[in-house]
Amino acid sequence: MKSAVYTKAGQVGIEVIKRPSIQEADDVIIRVVRACVCGSDLWSYRNPDIKAGHKNSGHEAIGIVEETGEAITTVKPGDFVIAPFTHGCGECDACRAGYDGTCDRHIGTNWSGGVQAEYIRFHFANWALVKIPGQPSDYTEGMLKSLLTLADVMPTGYHAARVANVQKGDKVVVIGDGAVGQCAVIAAKMRGASQIILMSRHEDRQQMALESGATAVVAERGEEGIAKVREILGGGADASLECVGTEAAVEQALGVLHNGGRMGIVGVPHYNNRALGSTFAQNISVAGGAASATTYNKQFLLKAVLDGDINPGRVFTSSYKLKDIDQAYKAMDERKTIKSMIVMD
Repeated sequence: MKSAVYTKAGQVGIEVIKRPSIQEADDVIIRVVRACVCGSDLWSYRNPDIKAGHKNSGHEAIGIVEETGEAITTVKPGDFVIAPFTHGCGECDACRAGYDGTCDRHIGTNWSGGVQAEYIRFHFANWALVKIPGQPSDYTEGMLKSLLTLADVMPTGYHAARVANVQKGDKVVVIGDGAVGQCAVIAAKMRGASQIILMSRHEDRQQMALESGATAVVAERGEEGIAKVREILGGGADASLECVGTEAAVEQALGVLHNGGRMGIVGVPHYNNRALGSTFAQNISVAGGAASATTYNKQFLLKAVLDGDINPGRVFTSSYKLKDIDQAYKAMDERKTIKSMIVMD
């Protein structure tokens, strides 16, 4: 089968590798229908120490079940499924509390990888996979895009709003205008926020967020950006949603909050350990981590997409064939597209 691999820093190629096979009783082999490039994949793409032939870090897909291990009882060959980026068990304390993104039983083995390929082995599949009614041919391309966001970015955006405990009437600030930030805007609206400010410097992304429910946009950064947010809100925000993963984004997210505010972190951290002692005097609550993709999809996100209540698929502003995977990465790296979708033959 064909699979994307990193060839060097700033370059992705295609290799023909062995098709995956069942290795454990709870494995499922999936033929990928749609995959994509995530903003977090760019960290590997840009890594100057990446070695030629390194497996891609892709982790989002929808596809058709081809084969199942003997312990699988929830899906069967031919089923159309969402393959979330996490692999919760559904039974441990964390999963039952709605935190399957950090399953207690699958520590260190809970994330997907190598998903930018024609076939994938999805481990711990019995609970984590999410069945989609019907077949891919039953859906428009726009709907397939929205279904694909349920593998990661829409649940991740929702997770930011959940852990920040966004309530009806809250004033919310979203830090980051990429796919996760756009989905966080949708999530804040779903949870009833009265004002949603997106911090963004890019006109196309600003417009998308406004169409999804944002009530204002702030392009400024640092102290100037914080002051602008407070001017618009008439004070600090109730909640901030950090969807980037840099220390500057964390500083911004903390700075826009009023005392007693709440911050949800879903940007994968790419900074040294940051002491949170400075938040003590402000009574700031900080929470975050990997999203509960399976839980949210099964409980309400899949239905919201199928019913047309939300349209997160608009974050896919470009589509590519697998053979053009290098262009898919480059377009995101150069900020020419918000999120690249990979269409499999």
